[in-house]
Amino acid sequence: MFRKPVIWVVVAVLAVGAVFGLYWFQPWKLVTDQEVDEALSSVPAVAPTESQSTGSQSAAPDGPTVVRQGTFITHEHQTTGTARIIRNADGSHRLELVALDTSNGPDLRVWLSDQPVKEGTAGWRVFDDGQWVELGRLKGNKGDQAYAIPAGTDLDRLGSVSIWCKRFAVSFGASTLVRV
Repeated sequence: MFRKPVIWVVVAVLAVGAVFGLYWFQPWKLVTDQEVDEALSSVPAVAPTESQSTGSQSAAPDGPTVVRQGTFITHEHQTTGTARIIRNADGSHRLELVALDTSNGPDLRVWLSDQPVKEGTAGWRVFDDGQWVELGRLKGNKGDQAYAIPAGTDLDRLGSVSIWCKRFAVSFGASTLVRV
């Protein structure tokens, strides 16, 4: 007599658990991609020079210039591409992700951080340990995309970028942003 209600309670609990699990993990994102193809700044190819690495500055450029850049390394998920910070002629900055290729996932964000980029599992969870600035949700897991950097952001302090999964507090991939 009491078995039928118990079975329905079990079925209801399992159904709610399945819905919550699907929402939380979003497993379909592991097999789907979101490609982005935003226009990036047209800047000359850059390489660090001795005068730039020692901090001496020349006259302000007329157009956008790359002031920092780096190559992504893999953390929780295979990640490749280049990150570069562009200084616009008006003095504003933006982060550009060039040819980004990573896994899709739930709640992915783009963070500038003061934490050093570490290879392997030692680097997976460090970016929320210090100071960071969230530039927004990752627009897509593949392609070119750009994010405005808020005025007043201390780029000398925030020397790395992470594709950060906020839901699971883990970096999919990260890059050290080297002055050029």
